[in-house]
Amino acid sequence: MPRNVIVAQSGGPSPVINSSLRGIVEACKQFPETFGTVYAGWHGIEGVLKEELLNLSAQDDEEIALLRYTPAAGAIGTCRYKIKETQQEDFQRIMDVFKAHDIGYFFYNGGNDSMDTANKVAKLANDQGLDLVAVGVPKTIDNDVGDSEFKLIDHTPGYGSVARYWMGVVQNANEENAGSCPADPVLVLQAMGRKIGFIPAAARLADPNREMPLQIYMAESKVSPEQLCANVNEQLRCDGRCVVVVSEGFDAGELGEVKDSFGHTSFGSSQMTVAQKVVNLLNTNGLPVPGKARGQVPGTDQRATIAYASIVDLDEAYKVGQQAVLIAVSKENGWMSTILREPGPIYNVRYDKAPLEAVANSERMFPQEWIAENRIDVTDEFVAYAKPLVGEDWPSVPVVNGRQRLTRFNPIYAEKKLTDYVLQALRIK
Repeated sequence: MPRNVIVAQSGGPSPVINSSLRGIVEACKQFPETFGTVYAGWHGIEGVLKEELLNLSAQDDEEIALLRYTPAAGAIGTCRYKIKETQQEDFQRIMDVFKAHDIGYFFYNGGNDSMDTANKVAKLANDQGLDLVAVGVPKTIDNDVGDSEFKLIDHTPGYGSVARYWMGVVQNANEENAGSCPADPVLVLQAMGRKIGFIPAAARLADPNREMPLQIYMAESKVSPEQLCANVNEQLRCDGRCVVVVSEGFDAGELGEVKDSFGHTSFGSSQMTVAQKVVNLLNTNGLPVPGKARGQVPGTDQRATIAYASIVDLDEAYKVGQQAVLIAVSKENGWMSTILREPGPIYNVRYDKAPLEAVANSERMFPQEWIAENRIDVTDEFVAYAKPLVGEDWPSVPVVNGRQRLTRFNPIYAEKKLTDYVLQALRIK
């Protein structure tokens, strides 16, 4: 007897997150004897708790197919609601929703915290004797899910596209800096990357032969603000200009930090960005050439611009979604679908699985051996790792009357069967 499905996602989106969603929905259709109606939790686990279940099985095939070209998370929404161990009422509510709607399969697409939620749901269902298969689907532009030995997962869907974004941004920024350097000799670009430097490291893909006056400062670089100034000034004396890529997690002093709901520093809403801090520092100390330093802070467009998406990333995200369904078909509870790189000089991957408990709240660090000796660059080994992920061409984005054609689902929801529920963490005490 087919059982119904809930797919949900949480955390920051990516240009390819919906490609994984499409992979799940289309793969479920291939097993009608196993999967019944496929629902989406509207805005992630919050939608599950509120019993807001969007019926994806009732949507047009064209809208499902367009998920490949629809970035970010607008199609079914995301959230940053983390269920903690103490929120047992929330966990029980999830079980109640699953029972009310005959849910036998739960796919949760996200990063470290999302895999933790999926793992807890899988264990609770097992403890209560509920016939449920919970499978995690990896997603994060930070590439920090898994282990630092790359044995659980080689890279996460989303990273290849943000790496491609930064490859393009730095190429264009270098052209701007080369033309404007008499007045603006230093251009500081701030990249996402709270503590882990995979995103700013991707700037090197724009200049693998090191022909640009480019300096990269990751959070792991452990370079002092004073040394940064000295490095930039030395570059200016040699080349007359400098392009600086700095991680949002680079330690540039007190920033008036603001925290998000996970307790992480929310750099995008802080009172002063790292880039502005570095610009101020450089200009205050004085440059050895005429002109001033300028700053640029790309925002959420890093994770929400389909034109920069990597075709390799889009394809792999889709197949990771398919792999999650294959894991579910085999009735294996408590796993995450994963990508593993095959050995050898030619890039090739296979799709496998990793235990949710091994990746829940994991945090892969940027390998120290991939940081150059001068601490302001990355090694050729990192370039060899990242280059295949960005692909060779641009995605073909469908356009109607000059505007992107994005997925637009009809608001068809499951009929609510339970009483209204207030999320435990949001209740007034």
